[in-house]
Amino acid sequence: MLTLLCLFVGFSGQAHSSTYAKTKHPIVLVHGLFGFEDILFVDYFYKVPHKLSRNGAVVYIAEVSPANSTEVRGEQLLEYIDEVLALSGADKVNLIGHSHGGPTARYAASVAPEKVASVSSVAGVNWGSKVADQLRDAFSEGSVGEGATGLVVDAFANIIEIASGSDPRDKPTDSIAALNSLSTAGSVAFNQQYPEGMPTAYCRNDGKMLAENGVYYFSWSGGKTYTNALDVVDPFLAITGTAFKEPNDGLVSTCSSHLGKVLKDNYKMNHLDEVNQSFGITHWFETNPVDVFVRQANRLKGLGL
Repeated sequence: MLTLLCLFVGFSGQAHSSTYAKTKHPIVLVHGLFGFEDILFVDYFYKVPHKLSRNGAVVYIAEVSPANSTEVRGEQLLEYIDEVLALSGADKVNLIGHSHGGPTARYAASVAPEKVASVSSVAGVNWGSKVADQLRDAFSEGSVGEGATGLVVDAFANIIEIASGSDPRDKPTDSIAALNSLSTAGSVAFNQQYPEGMPTAYCRNDGKMLAENGVYYFSWSGGKTYTNALDVVDPFLAITGTAFKEPNDGLVSTCSSHLGKVLKDNYKMNHLDEVNQSFGITHWFETNPVDVFVRQANRLKGLGL
């Protein structure tokens, strides 16, 4: 069932301050690993839905598992898209996915391109993450340690679902499956099956904006790990960022984020800044992350999407 927040953002009938972001098709935001719709009225995409709506967009926040394989999350997203289309009367949606939400959106667009007008990937894990690789290497597949860790992390993911008002039984979690999907090996295997919008090689910038399936593809990402001393999460991302030997946002390298038309891959943003977390504490001398989403909606509007 569509969340109350989605209904409020998309169909409350509130007055729009402009039509700058009024796309033809509804926008569906897709969260990443351990993501949520909202917890205690705090959005995962912090203030993004409200700003998009105020500028004319119809916005929904997808309900998918906080942790599971890309394919499982993708099938959940397809079910959600069907609900959006039935409720809105639209024939397609514009998907904007952050982190693991990027490949999740790509899956839906590849399987059902007739239902998707565009995919915008925000720091999408399109070529895998070195952080996921290190975690994958820490536990041998099928080991007791892997199983025990999976149980603990699954429990954490279930708590997130409960706190956001969802029933974990509706969107089951499998953190090990998620880890496998986010690893380099898992991502490369996924790309072979669902190649639309992908560049020809790692770190290339030649992905097609309009793919053969008729879907438009875009991407953007940040390239810094520590961006604001007031954000308590930044030190953690600075540590995880050491897993890379190249520019990254703490969890995803800029090269891994490339998909379709690369709008920018070096914002002074880390992995949470890209969705305006934590609570809007981002780099003082960088574009407001919320405005990046609004500009993308305007770009989609200009393309008739």
